[in-house]
Amino acid sequence: MALKAQTISLTKLAVAAAEEKLAKDIVALDLSNQGILSDVFLIITGANDPQLEAISDEVQRELQKAGERPIRREGMGGSSQWILLDYGDLVIHIQHPEVRSYYALERLWGDCPKLTTQVGIS
Repeated sequence: MALKAQTISLTKLAVAAAEEKLAKDIVALDLSNQGILSDVFLIITGANDPQLEAISDEVQRELQKAGERPIRREGMGGSSQWILLDYGDLVIHIQHPEVRSYYALERLWGDCPKLTTQVGIS
């Protein structure tokens, strides 16, 4: 199944918002052919807890401007090290470098294509 234009648009907004807060190693994986609940996993690295929160806040703010609110949020507040924002077809993972390395979502979903130019990631 092809990605919906709306999902690509939301992913672009989320990438731009994360970049605004100096996020690193942004990767968008196309899961649309996997038959799971979401079409895109957006994986983002933040250096520390305040940066993870800032990235999360900015992403939510920008997607809210587009009329979207997360269905679910996990890992907010405190020393979370992994914040998950679930927008249905788009699931955003904002992680500390160590957590990202340990759980290796890119390796787990390694057979899925990466979205690059479609969402403004080089």
